[in-house]
Amino acid sequence: MGRITGRERERNEAALRAAMDRLLSGAIPPGGGCDLKTLAAEAGVTRTGFYPKGERPGPYQHLAEEFERRRAAMTEAGQIPDPRDAQISRLKRQNAALRERLAERDTQAAQHEAFKRRAISQLAAQHEEIQRLRSTSLETGNVRSLRSGRQR
Repeated sequence: MGRITGRERERNEAALRAAMDRLLSGAIPPGGGCDLKTLAAEAGVTRTGFYPKGERPGPYQHLAEEFERRRAAMTEAGQIPDPRDAQISRLKRQNAALRERLAERDTQAAQHEAFKRRAISQLAAQHEEIQRLRSTSLETGNVRSLRSGRQR
């Protein structure tokens, strides 16, 4: 690719600015994003113009920096132009909330398990005490069985 004329450069810059405005307003093409690659494709220029060429800046590097700056400002203000970025942010928030709920449920399950172990242990101890008292009462012989009203 050879050098471009001043008129072509102006046309490309105008196309880049128009594409920049469209992308930042949320008009993202299918399969694209709010990024330099999509910006270059929408404007019909190569994205190599956004990057420095050795010691000298790229012909559209200033527009790339402006685009990045405007996109960062919008993101900071809570206006995310790229629906994928908004979806990623939403999914990260949901993931954090679900992890928190899962940790709470794990804590509750551990507490219920400890309660169940204590209850079973207490029931076993009570059962043993009842068995011991029954055997002691039968050995001493001073306990009589009472008939209930139903057995008569």
